[in-house]
Amino acid sequence: MLSIAERTAISVSSNPRNNLFMGHTKRGPTWRSAATGRSARSRILVVSGLSGSGKTVALRAVEDAGFYCVDNLPVSLIRALIEKISHQQNSAHIAIGIDIREKEFLGDLKLTLAELRKVFPLHILFLEAEPTVLIRRFKETRRPHPLGGSIDEAIRSEKKALLVLRNNADRVIDTSALSPHELRRLVAAFYAPRSGHAELAVSLISFGFKYGIPQNIDLLFDVRFLPNPHFIPALKELSGTDKKVSDYVFSHSATRQFMKKISDLLAFLIPHYIREGKSYISIAFGCTGGKHRSPAIVEKIAKALSGDAIDAHIIHRDLS
Repeated sequence: MLSIAERTAISVSSNPRNNLFMGHTKRGPTWRSAATGRSARSRILVVSGLSGSGKTVALRAVEDAGFYCVDNLPVSLIRALIEKISHQQNSAHIAIGIDIREKEFLGDLKLTLAELRKVFPLHILFLEAEPTVLIRRFKETRRPHPLGGSIDEAIRSEKKALLVLRNNADRVIDTSALSPHELRRLVAAFYAPRSGHAELAVSLISFGFKYGIPQNIDLLFDVRFLPNPHFIPALKELSGTDKKVSDYVFSHSATRQFMKKISDLLAFLIPHYIREGKSYISIAFGCTGGKHRSPAIVEKIAKALSGDAIDAHIIHRDLS
């Protein structure tokens, strides 16, 4: 039986549309811009969001991925910086942080972004979180909000001021349920260069429903119907990444049938995602505690997905 990756490769290569360049998607330009010349080889990423939502973490993640990062740059200087760096480095990847500290310049932002999109493959990432989460983060760090005064009022004012960025964002991430480490991995999965000639980056996430459903996922599967190793004394303290647990989970016919149906579904969906212009999808598998069944399933799915067309990343959210 062909793996998901092999079936995906056949489906993608057999479609003549995939011999053409995939330009703009509904949400905006992909990194492979239809533009020619110097700007077509550069990646321009604008990172913005509400204070306390994780912009610094996101910028560090893309910096580790090879982006030239500049934070808190006046909007009026963005184009000059991009032109200078891309001229010096033909394939420069540039990430620019914009936040409420530049409130004096935000009025010109919409026009500036529109002009940049005409010349560069521009992508905007916007981070946000629930107000209660933002308030808790400010209290934990004992840092004042950049706008000062009451945190509640400052958050409301900031949301309003940054609305133009959020409305023009190509991707919005709610970081309410994400730790800094999880956000870092998620941003890296979105923007880090993919290996080889991969057409699609896929994040496979295992999690426990008892700890909440992950944010920013495209597909979710509930595997709580599968036999639970938690009730087997010899397996209880192990995790789904251990061979003994995996062997137990896959010893049941229900698991094997589930894997076949999921493999068939992904082999159908992934080529269509690639043709539509998607560069990234996230797929989550949840069990009760995120310790046994969902990690075992994710590990097996990752092996089936591995191939030239797909760059798979594993995130076991609730494994310590």
